[in-house]
Amino acid sequence: MASNNNSNSVLVSQARAALEQMKIETANELGIPNYAQQYKGDLPSRVNGSVGGFMVKKMIALAEQQLAGGTGTIR
Repeated sequence: MASNNNSNSVLVSQARAALEQMKIETANELGIPNYAQQYKGDLPSRVNGSVGGFMVKKMIALAEQQLAGGTGTIR
């Protein structure tokens, strides 16, 4: 049986705040107002999923830029 390596420990303490900020910015870009103050259980999963999906898309683009030798900033 496979071992479960699910550890949710924070590796970089500043990452949590940066990801929260990125989540709010992404929601604003998608036209979702007051995302930080909303109870996420009241939102459809499609809305929450689109925020997370666009965050991943931005992070992949940033990583690709960094690997290609660019400075890489999140837009």
